Amino acid sequence: MTHDVPRLVALSGSLRARSSNGAVLNSALTLWGGPAAVADIGALPHFNPDLDGEDATPPAAVAALRTAVASADALLIVSPEYAHGVPGVLKNALDWLVSSGEVVNKPVAVITASPFPTGGDHANAQLRETLRMMTGEVITAACREIPAIGPKIDATTERVSDGATLTDLAAALAHLATVTTGNTDTQPATT
Repeated sequence: MTHDVPRLVALSGSLRARSSNGAVLNSALTLWGGPAAVADIGALPHFNPDLDGEDATPPAAVAALRTAVASADALLIVSPEYAHGVPGVLKNALDWLVSSGEVVNKPVAVITASPFPTGGDHANAQLRETLRMMTGEVITAACREIPAIGPKIDATTERVSDGATLTDLAAALAHLATVTTGNTDTQPATT
């Protein structure tokens, strides 16, 4: 890697303009303190293996997602839980990445946030399982389930305002950075 803090690419399981998971994602990117981007998954077509064969040219939105993920040193997935599962838009994005290999051996953190006390545990577990099947390196110490997220968000700034949650997010990102670089001195920004 050519930089001290690895390049992070994030995927959001929520397309809502003002979602609590979006606030978590924005806060995490601020805490990362290095190069980071959010991959656009809202424009992806429904996954169809006929569009993804050996001789097929992937749709432009799929090619852009694959390029973004390939350029990352690490992935961050932040998602709500819908009906005890992974939101369809996020599962669709992961389906487009299964056969192309951009996630293989890539360090990944999964963070779910929910208004309920469970913190999106079903979606978190499902995402980890899918990513392991894709041979991503799920960093357990960097994964989080954030319960009762509503009052932990500042609606004006659309960022996490709860000190304990910010500290925990910073710790999760520090784990991800450490595994990604192998350098225990590399740490994301702290609050």
